[in-house]
Amino acid sequence: MAYKIKYDEEADILTVMLAEKGKLSYAEELGDIIVHFDEKGKLLFMEILKASNIIPLMVQSLAKKEVVLT
Repeated sequence: MAYKIKYDEEADILTVMLAEKGKLSYAEELGDIIVHFDEKGKLLFMEILKASNIIPLMVQSLAKKEVVLT
């Protein structure tokens, strides 16, 4: 499974896609991190808000790019 990581520079949000498919059911906010789950509680993706403050070196390298981790 490959994970997709995207950075939205305007919103300063880093999104990490953890599942290739699934229907979004609910989300939980944990400070500056929002985790999104399907109806069975499987983690689909997470968003890191204020990403440039939390992980500045990663954000700089990902700005306007998409990275796939295998």
